[in-house]
Amino acid sequence: MHDKTLTELAASLAAGEFSSRELTENLLARIDRFDGDLNSFITVTPEQALAAADAADAARARGEAGPLTGLPLALKDIFCTTGVKTSAGSKMLDNFVAPYDATVVEKLQAAGTVSLGKTNMDEFAMGSSNENSFYGPVKNPWDGAAVPGGSSGGSAAAVAAGLVPAAMGTDTGGSIRQPAAFCGITGLKPTYGRVSRYGIIAYASSLDQAGPMARTAADCAHLLGAIAGHDLRDSTSVARGVPDYTAELDAPLAGLKIGLPTEYFGEGLDPEVEQAVREAIGVYESLGATVREVSLPHTHYAIPAYYVIAPAEASSNLARYDGVRFGHRCDAPADLTDLYKRSRAEGFGEEVQRRILMGTHTLSEGFFDAYYKKAQQVRRLIRQDFLDAFDEVDVLMGPASPTPAFDLGAKKDPVSMYLQDIYTIAINLAGIPGISVPAGIVGGRPVGLQVLGTHFAEARLLNVAHQFQQATDWHLRRPALAEESL
Repeated sequence: MHDKTLTELAASLAAGEFSSRELTENLLARIDRFDGDLNSFITVTPEQALAAADAADAARARGEAGPLTGLPLALKDIFCTTGVKTSAGSKMLDNFVAPYDATVVEKLQAAGTVSLGKTNMDEFAMGSSNENSFYGPVKNPWDGAAVPGGSSGGSAAAVAAGLVPAAMGTDTGGSIRQPAAFCGITGLKPTYGRVSRYGIIAYASSLDQAGPMARTAADCAHLLGAIAGHDLRDSTSVARGVPDYTAELDAPLAGLKIGLPTEYFGEGLDPEVEQAVREAIGVYESLGATVREVSLPHTHYAIPAYYVIAPAEASSNLARYDGVRFGHRCDAPADLTDLYKRSRAEGFGEEVQRRILMGTHTLSEGFFDAYYKKAQQVRRLIRQDFLDAFDEVDVLMGPASPTPAFDLGAKKDPVSMYLQDIYTIAINLAGIPGISVPAGIVGGRPVGLQVLGTHFAEARLLNVAHQFQQATDWHLRRPALAEESL
């Protein structure tokens, strides 16, 4: 069962080959056997999962099953889930049990999916390697010495290892697309506002966006259709209809205009990664697409702009964790000031503290105009670069990351870690959608092709990704762990 895609599992459930309960039991057993080394889950919820599976089987027996009814998945531990610990990978929230569901969770439950648990992540989604988690690093199923990417590394690793057919992640600066690339799966970051952020523990509110992670673009299309839509509880949610993202998956690509940003193929890109990406683009040419170079001239400002804006928003969002209302509280505080200081110092990890300090500094009097306001002006220029490019081409393509997955512990310098997101960060600043699809293997570790579109072009991106996967088999390649049976 574990070797099937979400779409294949849906067909098997509909045909009565097995029940949702049998499927859920099988995957729970795989998690129990194989996740000890991977560390992809923070919390596994077998009782809730089996109850949801039984409810899905009952709905199917009544003839009330939808396309996702009874399908198991996992949730990044940043989505509030009623009665389940929601930690955001942090000691600060190690004791927090959410009293309500995020909108994404509500929508997935309404669609009849079965959540198996909460996946590991970089603390408060701050990281590119999943090494910043309070619960320890996640290992890449392709190579236990490598990182799975971050911050949604637990979700990516669980899907790649065959522990779940799909998972939910969030993407603030590449945190769906980069781990998808590192783990050889498909990951979609939707347009900002396409999916409600209500109930997602905030990192940077103008950048965060939830999205699906699965083995194929077709799987992501089904999941996006379930979670997208307007939400009155999220003021940044866009009041726009949700199309059938599966309807155009098989549309031919003849006449597709592809732009290759020159800034994505320069210094710092691993030559073997570049070769894999260019070979993937050659596949598109064979499918009838045309390719031309384009320029995104403000790309080199993306990382400095991001690391002003995101920490500034984080310092504001994380101010609520003060040891008073919920979360970690220090022992025997001497007074209120001591309570604040020690609770936050003990509850937050090093990277989170670093970004809070950076953000507080850039928002302080005398620096706001020089840093935060200027970064927002640069952000507008970066967005305009993309809009200008999409006047000339239908999609942009390039690498999702400059290298394959790097070794655990290899990036000691924070700046070198930040540079891993050089091809993903600008997309969040612009608010456009992007998808990473498996496109090669270098040194035994996967490589991802990133495809970008203009605002609300998810259907087009999914079509472009699906057609590539119909013509290649990179998405079918799996690590040895995923081939092991119980």
